[in-house]
Amino acid sequence: MSSAPYRNLLRAPGAAAFFLTATGGRIGIAMTGLGIIWLVHGHTGNYASAGSVSGGFAVAEAVVGPQLARLIDRFGQTRVLPPALLAHAAAVTMLVALVAGDSPSVLMTVGGALVGATVPQLGALSAARWVALLREERPAELPSAFALESLSNALGYLAGPTLVSVLGANGHPALGTVLAAALVVAGGGCFAAQRRTAPPPSGAAERSRADRSLLRPRFAVLAGLNLAIGVYFGAVQVSVTAFAVEHHAAAAAAPIFAVSSCGGLLAGWLYGLRRWRTPPRIQLAVATAGLALGSLLLLAAGSPLALGSVIVLTGAAVPPVLVLLSVLAESAVHRAVMTQAFTWLNSASAAGSAAAAAVSGRAVDAFGAHGGFAIAAAATTAMAALAVAGLRAVRERGCVPPAHGS
Repeated sequence: MSSAPYRNLLRAPGAAAFFLTATGGRIGIAMTGLGIIWLVHGHTGNYASAGSVSGGFAVAEAVVGPQLARLIDRFGQTRVLPPALLAHAAAVTMLVALVAGDSPSVLMTVGGALVGATVPQLGALSAARWVALLREERPAELPSAFALESLSNALGYLAGPTLVSVLGANGHPALGTVLAAALVVAGGGCFAAQRRTAPPPSGAAERSRADRSLLRPRFAVLAGLNLAIGVYFGAVQVSVTAFAVEHHAAAAAAPIFAVSSCGGLLAGWLYGLRRWRTPPRIQLAVATAGLALGSLLLLAAGSPLALGSVIVLTGAAVPPVLVLLSVLAESAVHRAVMTQAFTWLNSASAAGSAAAAAVSGRAVDAFGAHGGFAIAAAATTAMAALAVAGLRAVRERGCVPPAHGS
């Protein structure tokens, strides 16, 4: 298949500049949470403290991120992002100093929370730029743009954690955290400098009318779907590792995750290469059903090889689901709150992942790895049911563009 749809997108005026700079920053964001764990544990030798600080980071990111997005929608990316990046750099500096100074765990947790509260949601900002660039004149290309965003996110979470783990394992945990902050600030700063592609600020009057749009049923359905896929992510991460250990093949966990990620990258790439005649809400029902079926097959896996074969299927189903959720979110909310919408959906997914990691750990302790897979299967089954039941609630505006070959 030709990659012309992606090339055409990146040839749009200013598109390549904001997309590539956001991608660089997203690698840093993907490094930050794990980098905090390496940083704190490397200095204290205590996983409890590391988990506490990392938890403070995650909670603050999920809660404060949408509030920062609200300011960005009102005042504009180019005005709000630079001071937010400076605040993030200061927060990371403070956290590194607190850890190096053997501060009490509660103070380090506060430092981690400040890092999370100031980290910019570059994925949401980049998605909002694609909407501003394409919505009026090239709406048929939005799914391909969101597929690019999905690929950028996947690459970030492949490269970022790997890089910070290599640095941490070789005795440089602080360097990993500093490098993560440098990538976030540099990528975010270059992104903010691309003024011509920035969405116009909404202004107070338009924002006040648009705020209510996030309370509509169709957006609530999308939030629920993102929460469910977050549960799937959290449960699978714990359960695959536990499965490998149970089968005395702990080293197999990394290749299984890698196979799943590569399958997802390929599926996301292929999905974005064509335009689909089927309405997005119907595609979402089919994609979530496929993910649910694959998750149920995880329960039947009896060996690492079998698990790897099944995890490829679930990994391939995830990118189309994520792209479709973005497509439906774009059509479900007013443009004045677009950044908030994407950020809230990211927060819902992060909350689901965090909750599932904790619950799945208990399920694995009680029932083995298949107990964790059962949680993933339950989440994806509920997701498929919600996608079908909520079809009317997430009905997109306008007509579906005709399909064409790639």
